[in-house]
Amino acid sequence: MNTGVQAALAATAVAAVAVAGVIFGVFERPPMETVQRGYRGLAMGEIYNPRFLAETREANLAPASMPRLPDAGPKAGQVYKNVQVLKDVSVGNFTRLMASMTNWVSPQQGCAYCHDVNNMASDALYTKVVARRMIQMVQHVNADWTQHVAQTGVTCYTCHRGQPVPANIWFNNPGPLQALGYGELEIGKNHPAPVANNSSLPLDPFTPFLEHDLSIRVQSPQALPGVDNSSIKQTYWTYALMTSFTQALGVNCTYCHNSRSWINWEESPPQRMTAWYGIRMVRDLNNDYLNPLKTTFPAGRLGPLGDSPKVNCATCHNGVYKPLFAAPMAKNFPELTKVSK
Repeated sequence: MNTGVQAALAATAVAAVAVAGVIFGVFERPPMETVQRGYRGLAMGEIYNPRFLAETREANLAPASMPRLPDAGPKAGQVYKNVQVLKDVSVGNFTRLMASMTNWVSPQQGCAYCHDVNNMASDALYTKVVARRMIQMVQHVNADWTQHVAQTGVTCYTCHRGQPVPANIWFNNPGPLQALGYGELEIGKNHPAPVANNSSLPLDPFTPFLEHDLSIRVQSPQALPGVDNSSIKQTYWTYALMTSFTQALGVNCTYCHNSRSWINWEESPPQRMTAWYGIRMVRDLNNDYLNPLKTTFPAGRLGPLGDSPKVNCATCHNGVYKPLFAAPMAKNFPELTKVSK
């Protein structure tokens, strides 16, 4: 066998190994499980890999709550200095919540992550100022966004999962530099990013939809060209956003949509309306609670464009259709389910 043939065979073998690596890295081996969520014959099914379910459930277990104390005795605002939120909570339950927050957010760092231990009333640490605003944000979600969180609600643990900074936050992503001129801007396409499942779709679908309020409307009501004037660019962004939703919740598109008619609300599962409220809730939190903290965070906590960290669906959901599989943690902390005055 001459050298040229050997080189060709070697190159073919390397290519075959590379292709096999791509195939097995992208696709999951059977068997899979399907749960029918709609009328038969409409592809309204959720597909799950049973080998991942145990791991997913373990990663989304809610921690046990400390026993609640009687609402008796003096209030936190009467005993402690500089209590601006939760001042009407009893000292016992205020202390219980502070201990719980330490377990939820900074179990390794302890109370000192947010407090100057020599002067607990001090606001010198930026983390204390942020934490105060986050308590107000949690109260706002539980009290004013029941269309999305229902009576299950959220706590600090829903997002933080024992980490000072939640795993699933995001910043405005400008993408790679592009020369100026008459060429069409690429809108972040063809730069595989985890938020779009490493596809060629735009790498930042969150800024236009979960911070700004760009319309999420690209499905035509008819098969042929007609009244729908949505651009291909809008469609790319929308599908990147929808891809991020499926990853965030660990579901298929059919969790919220009827595959027979994507545009039709009357034939969609009820989860679609819950998601509609969720999108608006996330915009509300990003613009009214997180973006205003830009001047409070140190530079190291800001994004490449100097913006605050923000939330998306994955921040709470962490890969499952209901955060912590709908464990009702908030009911054990009624001070987090109403807005403090």
